[in-house]
Amino acid sequence: MTFTNGEVSFWYRDTGLPPKRAPLPGDLEVDVALVGGGLTSLWTAYYLKRDQPDLRIAVLEKEFAGFGASGRNGGWLTAELPGQARRYAAAHGWGAAVAMQRQMFDAVDEVIAVAGKEGIDADIVKDGVLHIATNPAQERRLLARRPQLAHEGWGAADLLTLGLEELADRVRLPGARVALWSPHAARIHPARLVRGLADAVEALGVAIYEGTEVTRVEPSRAVTRHGTVRASYVLRALEGFTADLRGHHRDWLPMNSSMIATAPLPADVWEEIGWGGAEVLGDEAHSYCYAQRTADGRIAIGGRGVPYRFGSRHDDAGVTHPETVAQLRAILARHFPAASAVPVEHAWSGVLGVPRDWCATVHLDRRTGLGWAGGYVGHGVTSTNLAGRTMRDLVLGRDTELTRLPWVDREVRRWEPEPLRWLGVRGLYVAYRAADRHESGGKGSTSPIAKVADRISGR
Repeated sequence: MTFTNGEVSFWYRDTGLPPKRAPLPGDLEVDVALVGGGLTSLWTAYYLKRDQPDLRIAVLEKEFAGFGASGRNGGWLTAELPGQARRYAAAHGWGAAVAMQRQMFDAVDEVIAVAGKEGIDADIVKDGVLHIATNPAQERRLLARRPQLAHEGWGAADLLTLGLEELADRVRLPGARVALWSPHAARIHPARLVRGLADAVEALGVAIYEGTEVTRVEPSRAVTRHGTVRASYVLRALEGFTADLRGHHRDWLPMNSSMIATAPLPADVWEEIGWGGAEVLGDEAHSYCYAQRTADGRIAIGGRGVPYRFGSRHDDAGVTHPETVAQLRAILARHFPAASAVPVEHAWSGVLGVPRDWCATVHLDRRTGLGWAGGYVGHGVTSTNLAGRTMRDLVLGRDTELTRLPWVDREVRRWEPEPLRWLGVRGLYVAYRAADRHESGGKGSTSPIAKVADRISGR
């Protein structure tokens, strides 16, 4: 096959782009209007409609359901928090932060259970996640994090340390020294998951209007060029596209992430790599990568590339800069040299939402009916499910363990205006890449460049 750059993602090249649903036909009145057609909106609609079938719910999407990060991500269904436990704990105590972590563990299984119940074939295999250190500094950082993770709710059965021999039984990476493995993760096919969920939601009676861009959100109103939707609750779930909405340009930063997918690897190459399972895996670099072995035998691998564009701009088509493609090819060759001669068939990009404090939020103002969920900082596949169930309880006025989680009603300051935003983010990632180069030389401790960048960014 020929090399494709953009066209949404490899996942949609695999499934084919879905036919678009009809746009909003005119003014409409519903109980709940969801702005954006990604996983957050779909999970919220799913749980609301199952718990209260008489609710009138409309999903409003500019392109098609799953067009954004929900259909472009790396296919990691993991229990990692969408933010830092220490920040959630600072406001609500460690008990609340640990409770959220345990909910994330459960959310992985919840997504798998719903997929099975609704007949969604998303190539799901729960073989866990591997975080692999490939130089002394990464090893030291990874092992130092283990006690902190135990404090954050990761028990002995939730996280295992793998030495080199144990790791080699799962995958062989040049320079690998040690890894942490957690069972709370699964490989998924993103487009199959989001398309299947959209179909399930529609079958429950939720109206999904595509080709319908919301230009303004107001109390009890979502304004589009096709008409105005009036609703008791208007819930914003635009993730990285939030910056496009009037009045929300600096709420969340649209962070760019890019991926490539190889052609299917021959059997002898897989044998040399030794990656026989479906673990998702990443390294411990500051400008880290993430990868999965796809169901049809490819390696799909991603990283930050050009992380931010001036003025919160983004490319809807997912076209990836040639320099970024080259960087990802280099990472592929470094970690999987046996696959370096296998053609890369697709490259694509997407944006994720990043709040100023790098922690996701779920919010509902019952007085105005306005709410939102997102800012998942790259951990949205699982977090969207927990957010959807949390938003359901908030809309239905329930006081539950979900509505008491520390991300509910979290207040976060806005990002700095330009050019400070661009200078800051680009500078941070230049620093992180410099730190990775420094550490690749065999230094045993974390680069001081990275430590300064972490303090500045708040990561």
